[in-house]
Amino acid sequence: MTFSRSIKIAPSILSADFANFGAECRAIEDQGADWVHVDVMDGHFVPNITFGPATCAAIRPHIKGVMDVHLMIAPVDAYIEAFAASGADIITAHLEAGPHIHRTLQAIRATGAKAGLALNPGTGIEAVEHLLDLVDLICVMTVNPGFGGQKFIHSQVEKTRRLRALIGDRPIHIEIDGGVTTETAPLVAAAGADVLVAGSAVFKGGSVDNPASYGANIRAIRQAAEGAIGHRA
Repeated sequence: MTFSRSIKIAPSILSADFANFGAECRAIEDQGADWVHVDVMDGHFVPNITFGPATCAAIRPHIKGVMDVHLMIAPVDAYIEAFAASGADIITAHLEAGPHIHRTLQAIRATGAKAGLALNPGTGIEAVEHLLDLVDLICVMTVNPGFGGQKFIHSQVEKTRRLRALIGDRPIHIEIDGGVTTETAPLVAAAGADVLVAGSAVFKGGSVDNPASYGANIRAIRQAAEGAIGHRA
């Protein structure tokens, strides 16, 4: 993974056809997705249950690019090696998921995966400053985690702007997860985000048999974001 601040669209397979995951992953990449985002939920840290390491391992051969695995689980540490072994390129853990996030980030990096740190909407960025040397990505949740299709929380735009200033020149991605549409993408891109996770906004109107809609949706989100910032390297 070569670091770049250019806009990357990471469709969330939480909005895909669960019976056709392999085909869905191939379809979104063929239609222009930069990363594939996998939302892992445990029914404990968040009020929903989704996928585990076995699902990640099953879809990995169908993904040519980056598999971006977002762990909305607690505890986290016991599962890091399994998700790394499943082929995750990036493993993101929540700041709120345990008392020793520094140790968790170290454990992720020890597997060879890139380390991500996610922040819930109610969490400030104060604790992030002392973790910057251990993270490759910071995920700003712009909805409360647990379900797709929620409404974007606008207070997180200013959080993103402050986070971008805090990061400075460090090679750290800022990812936005939740409520990303053609309307909200320009707001977070202008604030400094470069990875946009979108679920329903990408998958709406399409299917594995009609993937052209995925491409149109991805292009629309990308153009809206890039229109707010111009092309950046």
